[in-house]
Amino acid sequence: MTRVDPSVYRLKFFKERGFHRKQCKVCNEYFWTLSSERETCGDAPCEEYRFWDIPRSVPELTLREAIEKFLRFFERHGHTIIPPRPVVARWREDLYLTIASIVVFQPHVTSGLVPPPANPLVIAQPCIRLEDIDHVGLTVGRHLTGFTMGGHHAFNYPDKHVYWKDETVEYAFEFFTKELGIPEEEIVFKESWWEGGGNAGPSFEVTVGGLELATLVFMQYEVRDGKYVEMPLRVVDTGYGLERITWFSNRRAPTAFHAIYRELVPEFFKVIGVDEPEEKLLWSAARLAGYLDPESPESIKAYYEKIASALGADVDWVKAELEKAARVYALLDHTRTIMWMLGDGIVPSNSGEGYLARLVIRRAVRLLALLGSDASLVDLVERQLRYWRDLYPQYVERSSYILEVTGLEEEKYRKILTNAEKIVEKMLAKKRSLSLDDLILLYDSHGIPPDIVAGVAAKRGVAVSVPHDFYAKVAERHGARGGVAREVEKTRLPREVVEWADGFPETRRLFHEDPYMRRFEAIVLGVNGNYVVLDATAFYPTGGGQLHDTGTIYCDGREYHVKGVEKTDKGVIVHIVEPPLPSNCVGKKVLGIIDWERRYRMMRHHTATHILLAAARRLLGDHVWQAGAEKTPEKGRLDITHYKPLSREEVKELEEMVNRVIRERRPVKARLMEWNEAVEKYGYRIFQGGVPPSPKLRIVEIEDWDVEACFGTHLSNTGEVGAFKIINVERIQDGVVRLEYVAGDRVAEYASNLEDTIMKAVEKLGGRSIAELNTRLAKLVEEHEEAKRMLGEYRRMLAKALSSTAAEKRLDSIVLRLVVVPVSDDKLAMDVLEKLEEGDAIAIVAWPSKSGYRVQIATRRKDIDLRPVAKVLRELGGKGGGRGSIASGIIPADNEEKAKELIEKLAERLVSMIKR
Repeated sequence: MTRVDPSVYRLKFFKERGFHRKQCKVCNEYFWTLSSERETCGDAPCEEYRFWDIPRSVPELTLREAIEKFLRFFERHGHTIIPPRPVVARWREDLYLTIASIVVFQPHVTSGLVPPPANPLVIAQPCIRLEDIDHVGLTVGRHLTGFTMGGHHAFNYPDKHVYWKDETVEYAFEFFTKELGIPEEEIVFKESWWEGGGNAGPSFEVTVGGLELATLVFMQYEVRDGKYVEMPLRVVDTGYGLERITWFSNRRAPTAFHAIYRELVPEFFKVIGVDEPEEKLLWSAARLAGYLDPESPESIKAYYEKIASALGADVDWVKAELEKAARVYALLDHTRTIMWMLGDGIVPSNSGEGYLARLVIRRAVRLLALLGSDASLVDLVERQLRYWRDLYPQYVERSSYILEVTGLEEEKYRKILTNAEKIVEKMLAKKRSLSLDDLILLYDSHGIPPDIVAGVAAKRGVAVSVPHDFYAKVAERHGARGGVAREVEKTRLPREVVEWADGFPETRRLFHEDPYMRRFEAIVLGVNGNYVVLDATAFYPTGGGQLHDTGTIYCDGREYHVKGVEKTDKGVIVHIVEPPLPSNCVGKKVLGIIDWERRYRMMRHHTATHILLAAARRLLGDHVWQAGAEKTPEKGRLDITHYKPLSREEVKELEEMVNRVIRERRPVKARLMEWNEAVEKYGYRIFQGGVPPSPKLRIVEIEDWDVEACFGTHLSNTGEVGAFKIINVERIQDGVVRLEYVAGDRVAEYASNLEDTIMKAVEKLGGRSIAELNTRLAKLVEEHEEAKRMLGEYRRMLAKALSSTAAEKRLDSIVLRLVVVPVSDDKLAMDVLEKLEEGDAIAIVAWPSKSGYRVQIATRRKDIDLRPVAKVLRELGGKGGGRGSIASGIIPADNEEKAKELIEKLAERLVSMIKR
């Protein structure tokens, strides 16, 4: 732990209540307790789990009851209950998943940019952390990928103090003693230090009977260049483990899974086809799990040995039984996490949050395989949906999407695993050892789990070291611990220009005040070469997926062309002009004129983008989110998250929906709203194109259709879009579909260009009008099919004739048949080869190609391996290779005679090498 002045932990509360400060004899960390006899900090692995034996005066709680008890306690103490947010951190630019309750308020609230929705507040937030995914099940519940964090938070401003350390600790003490009935002397406050996301501060871990139940963090520093700088805003950041509290309250639950999932535990064991561990074994494992360090293979080995010794059982039996049980427990955890991730709109893919969802799904499928179970992952997730229907009704509403996507991913992954061995062997043919990077590459590129890689490698005598936390390492590389999640738009200005521009006040945005403004007057504040800053501008800067405006600035009657416009993070808009404005223009009033046709086309494409996104969500489902967008004068582009390609019917329906909204002439309104007001009213769905770093959000609303936080310029009515046509649809990656489209006058241009293209095709078919296209095309197809049939007949006849001219050679016991095909026809060459290899012969066929003569060699003899072909081809100046009964390559011949000469040499050398 970071060395900290002990005085930060000496609280008035501890002194008044008679707490003792002690040092743990195991980990040497300091803690506070009312017990004068206590010697350890009460946390794992410093003592055995014994929390079941601690008396308490409250009945056993379900998770729902634990959540309710936590929320109501803090509500009675003046905290406003805030509804939980999604497990996907849509409001963050640097994080994919909601990993803690404080994440809900970062960075907009914790930075001081936006006030909290209430102060103080309390929330029970579903969270996902994948850093311990490999430990789930093994530690009988200490580690979970999905958990509910109870957080009560207070935000202390310089001019408004809410509460700090003493009150926070007192709340915890009262909650655990009064609400959970835990004896006062059993509660331990362990001193610790927290750092994360550029912030830091002292903290206390609240432990009882070996189990950590809460962490109380006092965020008061910003970490800059390795130094702690006092923050003006001090934040109480607490995390109560509500699943752990549920486990603690259940005396008859040996694992957290029994407490959280109750009747679902035996149900999962039965469906998966695994027997539950004997009660005696399970309780012995549960108590000793407090000592277990899952990061240490030695600790895990000792854990199994201690259990075996305590029971007088065989250690291999203990390990096998507990490993099976741990996998079932992990499946209980993973399937709920899958429900949360998909239910909050994640589409599995190869990047971003989609990658992390796929990782959890694939690990779950692999666990079923390791258990030898034919149970369906879809069935297990469906059982979770039924079990949690009262606590999470929103996921029941989205169950069709959750189950369909789970099924598609499961089926896809099972198919991948059937080819896994071949892929691993291919890599092992090139490398004699496999590193962690190789294992991650095989998993990322092909989804092959490390245990399969290790098994295939072992057959080849190659040892592969698989780290015990492999999946956590993979998740970390893909942003599970705060890696950059989404592409953030940054200014393209040179750094020195940004520093210069930020010395001016924020630019007045005339393009927002009146997006139809075509000309304006403004004062020049500064000139730096080709860069100009005005006090106000109607020129739109690149941002929000919309390209910048172009146009002209007039100073002293001279023209200066605006080639680019950019905005700094501080809101200063910089114009890039040619030629440079002279310095004597500074302080003068200038005239700006926008290239209106270009701007208006972009406004049409931008408004059409909002209409299209809302249409896609209505048609395809709530999982549709914007994954990227671009609006240019020529066309619009929208990338959406979706789990399968769009059908032609779906594309047509999207077009019709958008054009219907255009015909309905719905009003489009933009207004500024306070951050919390906008989120409270519209939800996080407004953050489609990024999260503006501003206390106020510019909300663009299309009446009864779409609402988004957006910086771009828009029409005042959907009718102005005019018309809409999707011109291209493609799946650019797994889980992302790209739509390209045109709007307004560009639809007519597109139609005209398309008409020209069709007319050229008609003319090539011998027609004179587009009306003839179908007739001419049908005739061409008919003629083509007849030509194919006739070509096939001629090819068969020629193949028979050529094979009859084969030069046959017998070298010892090997018969060779050689033919040079005179024309460049791959299919003909293969037909000849098939005829030549009948019986026990080695067939060699050559035929002309652009880079010489291609050679194909084949045999049906099982005792001949054609691998030596590679060496022979190199000797002849060619290249290629072979394996088993097939080989191919290129020989350096420029005519038929030379080709015959070379394949005869090839045949002789090949036989001599095979005989060796």
